[in-house]
Amino acid sequence: MARYIFVTGGVVSSLGKGLSSASLAYLLQSRGYKVRLRKLDPYLNVDPGTMSPFQHGEVFVTDDGAETDLDLGHYERFSGVLAKKSDNITTGKIYNDVLRKERKGKYLGKTVQVIPHITDRIKEFIKNDSSKEDFIICEIGGIVGDIESLPFVEAIRQFANDIGKKNVLFIHLTLVPYLKSSDEIKTKPTQHSVKELRSIGIQPDIIICRSERPIPLEHRKKISLFCNVHIKNVIETVDVKTIYEAPISFSKEKLDLQVLNYFNLRSKKVVNLNPWKKITKIILKTKKQINIAIIGKYVDLKDAYKSLDEALTHGGIENKVKINLVRIDSEKLKKNEIKSKLKGISGILIPGGFGKRGTDGKIEAIKYARKNKIPFLGICYGMQMAIIEFARNVLNLKKATSSEFNKNGLPVIGLINEWNKDGKVIKGTDKELGGTMRLGSYEAKLKENSMIKKIYGKKMIEERHRHRYEVNINFRDRFEKKGMIFSGLSPDDTLPEIIELKNHPWFIGVQFHPEFKSRPLSPHPLFSSFIKASKNYK
Repeated sequence: MARYIFVTGGVVSSLGKGLSSASLAYLLQSRGYKVRLRKLDPYLNVDPGTMSPFQHGEVFVTDDGAETDLDLGHYERFSGVLAKKSDNITTGKIYNDVLRKERKGKYLGKTVQVIPHITDRIKEFIKNDSSKEDFIICEIGGIVGDIESLPFVEAIRQFANDIGKKNVLFIHLTLVPYLKSSDEIKTKPTQHSVKELRSIGIQPDIIICRSERPIPLEHRKKISLFCNVHIKNVIETVDVKTIYEAPISFSKEKLDLQVLNYFNLRSKKVVNLNPWKKITKIILKTKKQINIAIIGKYVDLKDAYKSLDEALTHGGIENKVKINLVRIDSEKLKKNEIKSKLKGISGILIPGGFGKRGTDGKIEAIKYARKNKIPFLGICYGMQMAIIEFARNVLNLKKATSSEFNKNGLPVIGLINEWNKDGKVIKGTDKELGGTMRLGSYEAKLKENSMIKKIYGKKMIEERHRHRYEVNINFRDRFEKKGMIFSGLSPDDTLPEIIELKNHPWFIGVQFHPEFKSRPLSPHPLFSSFIKASKNYK
């Protein structure tokens, strides 16, 4: 039977519950146990697919086509366990499921209520598809005390009673602030947060205390006393210079051992932290630096391109070079500013996106990269912009555009009419935005003697997609006559997946999102190659 670990947060949001959960997962795996990670999000959206990146950050896509919270990216990068649709649920999805059942009469005329119907659905999600794991780590989004989180907290309280408290561990992550003016560390916010959690019926078994500086023993004893938690289970996590220090930090604090002790389990293996120490050393000690420009609409919010940022870091680790990310707002990027804005840039990346806004700046930046032989990587929408730029300026098709934002031009980019998924034909649509895209992992075959084939080292690849518009295959011959190679296609030769330029040192566009599959301990080959080319750019 699986054991369940619930991770809640208090005081303020964005303390690092996802990172803490992911680090714990890695440590438990290293000790010989099988782990699964899940996220319960309290917002009313069915999934984050239609949410603005400015509000929610990136949408992380799984192999099986789920649009999920960005924390699932942390889970995958640290644990290596592939997330599934069944690993992320929202209040919106829960209510949607319950109301659909009510409309079908499944509740036999009963009054549908938060308790037990909503909480029962939450408990179903927690247990679903989890029979083979030793540990299920469930992160509860938001903070304790938020009205939105109450059904989740109540559900996990009930869940502990249902399966027996000996099979459930509660971890509470809180902020222990440092007041510079008085040179004091304050434990009162943690005390109040735990008090709030206990008022709902949950006594935390472990408290993780986030702080910008080490917490003195006397303060940890105080937290232990007032929060009714053994001093050994008051775990300190001090701000680290890189997130990849987190497993090392938690190991020093013996978080994983305290979890095993709670469940009366022994370690099956010795934890190997050498890979993390190695990459941390490279990140912190590397002197050589290069500037990579990310040109997009959502650059003001760092988390909007979270997986992308990390994938570039992974490429830097592989090439032993520090990556300085230069974030440029494509909407504000003017034609006459291109040269000055991109001065000192060694590589240009156009990320995924949607809509007309900021396209002119992206197209001009791509033109600059093409003409000046600067390494260029276009991802999803970035590849589509590269197609439009080439069509307009090389093929002289001045009306070339995407039907996504211009219905009257020449559609070198258009809505996907249909595609195959698991042997089924799926029809494209833009009438309903949520979950109607080409989502998840799809195969692509790579052209012989192409740059992309040399990078991957294989004929067939699988990558994750998130798009509803695609390069118009009918223009392929025109593009290839002028030096643009369609070096990756869907297995049925209908959907262009990868493009590259013949007379350019490194110019690649991909319709998929390779950043979702990059890992700190296993960098994605595309990012490793891109950073290598950027490192060598003069």
